[in-house]
Amino acid sequence: MTASNITQLLANWREGDEQAFAQLMPLVYDQLHRLARSYIRNERLDHTLQATALVNEAFLKLVEQDHIDWKSRAHFLGFAAHLMRHILVDYARARSTAKRGGALQRVSIEAVGDVAAKVRDLDFVALDEALDALALIDAQQARIVEMRFFGGLTCSEIAEVLAISLSTVNRDWKSAKAFLKQEMSKGDEQ
Repeated sequence: MTASNITQLLANWREGDEQAFAQLMPLVYDQLHRLARSYIRNERLDHTLQATALVNEAFLKLVEQDHIDWKSRAHFLGFAAHLMRHILVDYARARSTAKRGGALQRVSIEAVGDVAAKVRDLDFVALDEALDALALIDAQQARIVEMRFFGGLTCSEIAEVLAISLSTVNRDWKSAKAFLKQEMSKGDEQ
């Protein structure tokens, strides 16, 4: 099925067609599961969250989204990325709280620069805090990082979703990575 078919299913779902949602989920599930697996690989070695659980929780939250005017497959995946980010951060915060500060370890922001990085111990809480700080300065850059890292979208897909030029996405991506690297390294100095 093509991206335009997925976009049509998204539109039908928004209009209340539950059958469209049932047809849509198998089409996007594999991609969401691949993304979830890559996030889980970035987790600590002792994490307990499974990729399937991450996808299922994201699906539960997606079902609640009946007010969004889905523009495309990339728009849907970008939103799913946003949901997964918050699920992972909530999970990391809960684990950290349970351990009273726990053993969260910081890693280089270079892990964010390469979506397929096989880096362990990514501190999702620190990344979330850095993204929140970036959003206060430049919301578009924060959104680009979220879609690129958590959504696995290409720069071209992000340009489509945000209705901006590819060169703007590339420039903002580069600038955002530099900002996040600096923000996340502040915690290492303390």
